Amino acid sequence: MELIVDLLKDALMDTLKMLPFLFGAYLLMEYLEHHSSGRMERLLAASNKSGPVTGALLGCVPQCGFSVAAANLYCGHIITPGTLLAVFFSTSDEAVPLLLASPGGLPVLLRLMAWKVALGAALGLGVDAFLRSRGKLSWGRDQEAMEELCEDCHCEEQGVLRSALHHTGEIFVFLFLTTLVLGGVLEIIGEERLSMVLMEGSIFQPALAGIIGLIPNCGASVLLTRLLMDGTLSFGAALAGLSTNAGVGLLVLFRVGRRHTTRNLQLMGVLYLAAVVCGILLQTAGV
Repeated sequence: MELIVDLLKDALMDTLKMLPFLFGAYLLMEYLEHHSSGRMERLLAASNKSGPVTGALLGCVPQCGFSVAAANLYCGHIITPGTLLAVFFSTSDEAVPLLLASPGGLPVLLRLMAWKVALGAALGLGVDAFLRSRGKLSWGRDQEAMEELCEDCHCEEQGVLRSALHHTGEIFVFLFLTTLVLGGVLEIIGEERLSMVLMEGSIFQPALAGIIGLIPNCGASVLLTRLLMDGTLSFGAALAGLSTNAGVGLLVLFRVGRRHTTRNLQLMGVLYLAAVVCGILLQTAGV
């Protein structure tokens, strides 16, 4: 019973932290839906050219709410795929406070953040440039995308504020239940078993760490950071795992953009591949 209460408390606290970001993202999206203007669309299109750099800088803030907000804004065609990936790649969630609290952890944290921001921005800019060169990057407010987000909720009848609250409430419940289940699964599996899987000293460690990082729960980032601090995990492997660990941003991406599962899987695949390649290169170079 005590375990269940702890899981409920942890899930509720983790989800409550995201509320301001969820509400802010939906408020912006609903404003664009109800008060569309050519000036606003031109402004968003122009900002998307440097969006991945801004996204990478925002993502490194120790708050998974940014990845949640980015997933929602991407599904509304307000930010580009590159900006979304930059946010996901640089998100570090629990790693920042854990390393700050660890003796000698500050230099490791600064190095980790510098690499994640630089690589995340480069990944995002590269993805957007590739899509642009193929004529597949025409971004800005998209009416069809907005209608998908508002399907069956009659947002047009509720006004900006009520519509934003409606969407925020729906996603809040979804995130709470998912976080609760994942927290229970991680508690049952245990950190020891997960750490044994990571094959200390192996060239495959970044690939395995990247898989663990895909678990949409802060427990995964806590585990990866602890193993880095203990010396079980190489710096490159930790970077790979913490770069795929986009918090619950990936969950929201698949939930809100459920009609585009193939596209979402492609984005997740690019995120994983980029994180693992960067991790292997850094591990091989002894960084």
